[in-house]
Amino acid sequence: MTTADPPPALQERLGIAGSGVIACGLAATAARVCDVLLWARSEPSAQRARATVAKVCGRIDPALDPKRVRIVTELEALGEATFVVEAVVEDHVSKAALLAQLASHAGEDAVLATTTSSLSVAALAQVTGLPNRFVGLHVFNPVPRMELVELVFCADATPATRERARALCLALGKAPVEVPDIPGFVVNRLLFPYLFGAVELMAEAGIAAEDVDRCMMLGAGMPIGPLALLDMVGLDISQAIGEAIGAAVPDQVRALAAEGALGRKAGRGFYSYE
Repeated sequence: MTTADPPPALQERLGIAGSGVIACGLAATAARVCDVLLWARSEPSAQRARATVAKVCGRIDPALDPKRVRIVTELEALGEATFVVEAVVEDHVSKAALLAQLASHAGEDAVLATTTSSLSVAALAQVTGLPNRFVGLHVFNPVPRMELVELVFCADATPATRERARALCLALGKAPVEVPDIPGFVVNRLLFPYLFGAVELMAEAGIAAEDVDRCMMLGAGMPIGPLALLDMVGLDISQAIGEAIGAAVPDQVRALAAEGALGRKAGRGFYSYE
């Protein structure tokens, strides 16, 4: 897909609850095919989201108007949307509380979705009371570039819910793959033991992060090294995913996260980005 060949219009009014990297990346990606409503918790968060969305839209296509993403701070405004995606911190309590609120504002035919990368979709669906209209929509960072979407459905999900979720993915130019509702789904279940293994090897053998990454990129054909990938994901999110899937989270990951050295988004992690 190229900017000269845009995808077909999306037959949904898309709402996104969140203003972080995933939320803004998804909003900018969707702006190619529909108007988007994005909710931020506060006006400062909304201002940061506007700047991020504008930057990402410019990267996708200089002609893409970031004003197609309307940013609000009133959660009830998402009641206008027919497909509402929660995209906040990877924590069950936080996601569940927000999803319960979204369900109270959602229209009678609206689909609710979560972008969780590791948590139980069924458990999140239960708090909404709408498991028949709920889907796990695990998009990958950076959203505009990553093609895969892991789709996770509850047993109660209706055929219409399943069809609309797949249609959304295809309209966004993504490749949906239905995966089971197990901790970490497929990608993170396989990926994070490898990433954490790289951290343990680095500490055990005294190898620099740059050398570990260079070995895996040149020797195994990886597009990005494991330490750089952890920084891209965010060390706080990486820790949460590791705990959710029952993987042993390395001490260095925990220590960096506790210091606030969360990777790219914080300017420092295994690498410095300042």
